[in-house]
Amino acid sequence: MSRFSNLGHRLYQGEVSFDFVGRRKLWYSISGVIVLVAAVGLAMGLKLGIEFKGGSVYTVAKPGLTISQTQDVVDKIVHSHPLVQSVDDGKKIRIQVSSEDQVSSAVFTDKLSKELSVPIAEIDTQVIGPSWGEQISDKALTGLIIFMVLVTVYLAIAFEWRMAVAALVALIHDLLITIGVYALVGFEVTPGTVIGFLTILGYSLYDTVVVFDTVKENAKGLTKQNKITYSEAANAGLNQTLVRSLNTTVVALLPVAALLFIGGGLLGAGTLNDISLALFIGLAAGAYSSICVATPLLAQLKEEQPEMKALAKRVAQRRAAEARNAAAEARGEAPEGEEIADGDLPAGMVGQRGRAAGASRAKGRPSTKR
Repeated sequence: MSRFSNLGHRLYQGEVSFDFVGRRKLWYSISGVIVLVAAVGLAMGLKLGIEFKGGSVYTVAKPGLTISQTQDVVDKIVHSHPLVQSVDDGKKIRIQVSSEDQVSSAVFTDKLSKELSVPIAEIDTQVIGPSWGEQISDKALTGLIIFMVLVTVYLAIAFEWRMAVAALVALIHDLLITIGVYALVGFEVTPGTVIGFLTILGYSLYDTVVVFDTVKENAKGLTKQNKITYSEAANAGLNQTLVRSLNTTVVALLPVAALLFIGGGLLGAGTLNDISLALFIGLAAGAYSSICVATPLLAQLKEEQPEMKALAKRVAQRRAAEARNAAAEARGEAPEGEEIADGDLPAGMVGQRGRAAGASRAKGRPSTKR
């Protein structure tokens, strides 16, 4: 653990750096493949719960009745393998039958009563129409659109429009991956799942804004120097917040994993499964996108600005001159006599080849540092 903490300190100081921004094409390719697979899953369609397509819920109270026994009986009546759950601390069994099974509640209750040897009066029947799920979907979609508009406006005002665009792309990226996994694996989408989808929006945005805030600090006065480009400043900000992002993600994933694998998996709490599974996938996708999608995309957009293109040109010229001087020194020749002045860089950032950002040396004479 101490090594990991030490790595965070070295990343912040610029002593160690991972080139996330420079490998943007690799991350774009990986994200493109994942999103494409998710889109294929979405094209295949989501498995909607009865709240969205209508159906019936039957609750049976019989001492000693198990889920497996009920599942076997239900599978004989309908062949779509309906969801059977234990509720009320195991005292009751809950059965969900979709309207697509085209079996009336009277027929199903009668067969269930005979197969389980339970009086019809002790089988509680509840018919759910698809309108309830449609209302939830409409309201969730409306809330999502309003959320994205407000977030875009806020980021554009607090930072700039390029950061708003990059954050929005990362947000859509996370949503597509999460929903695509549901479609591909065939998990049932319930109102609890929709709540989980909406919850991950906040985390994904939070992680991205933390990185962008550091990048913004690093980019102050960047055009007044000629040591690093905007992409390198953005990559430095990304490395400075890398350990924090990973720590936040791990801490957030641990309780969600407990809800998913213990609460939902072992204890059979279906609603916990619906929410925690969406959160688990969304949190992991959000951590990835803030590092490998949002910041590289932001750097790419910023590099299109004329002042950043000019900065990149000056940095390239400086490095070429340094390379020529180094070659001349190696040959024992006198280097060129042009003075190079370092600009001010944020604390913790380093220049080319790991030299301290504030160090200055004259071009044309050997460095005094050994």
